Amino acid sequence: MYAVIQTGGKQYRVSAGEKLKIELITADIGQEIELDQVLMVADGDKLKMGAPLVAGARVKARVLSHGRGEKVRIFKLNRRKHYRRSQGHRQGYTEIEILGIA
Repeated sequence: MYAVIQTGGKQYRVSAGEKLKIELITADIGQEIELDQVLMVADGDKLKMGAPLVAGARVKARVLSHGRGEKVRIFKLNRRKHYRRSQGHRQGYTEIEILGIA
């Protein structure tokens, strides 16, 4: 059994027991959360697609940790004009474990 959920503007295919990193959400470590934006649920041959969401479908998850991803370097340069800009960015994430799909 698996489901396709939407969180943080991205879509993920999840199944029970899976761990994944999603966009940062405000929840304490160890807290159980419920993701209600379920786009599709598949159970064997049965497939339920929403328009855009599946009514009544929920995905339970537990927050494992919060962190920051790898640094992305941004460098801008205009040649022969002495224009150089350097910037870095680290995106925050939340690691969750999927407990079940209902």
